[in-house]
Amino acid sequence: MRKQTGFTLIELMIVVAIVAILAAIALPAYQTYTKRAKFSEVIAATGPAKTAVEVCVQGSTDTVDATLMGICASAGEAAVSGAFDTTNIASVDATASGAVGVTITATGTTATFGSSTTYELIGSANTTSRQVLWAISGSCKTDGLC
Repeated sequence: MRKQTGFTLIELMIVVAIVAILAAIALPAYQTYTKRAKFSEVIAATGPAKTAVEVCVQGSTDTVDATLMGICASAGEAAVSGAFDTTNIASVDATASGAVGVTITATGTTATFGSSTTYELIGSANTTSRQVLWAISGSCKTDGLC
């Protein structure tokens, strides 16, 4: 009498079912992970504009007002002009907002993110210390990407 070795059909079907269940859970998590990793490029694209605005505000001897913030927003806009890859990033814009504020908006491409996802840095300059405080806003907060 020979001893039979190997797996039965039932055992193989159970293993295939377990692998299928794990793949069904892992695939959406992986897609979210890759989307967030690509969105980090959008977030990083705002760095040059943020730095340019802070240097402009802190290095200027002018009074911190809407005029200075307009100049500093232009400096931020110039800092990112063409300095990013357009695969995942549609645009990066810096605009003056309010009396002592600047808003930097980075928009992700619809091809990569499925919709026009935005990342906004809203800066407010302190008139005495010249420190620029930043707050994060944009549709990326509701999408879970930032």
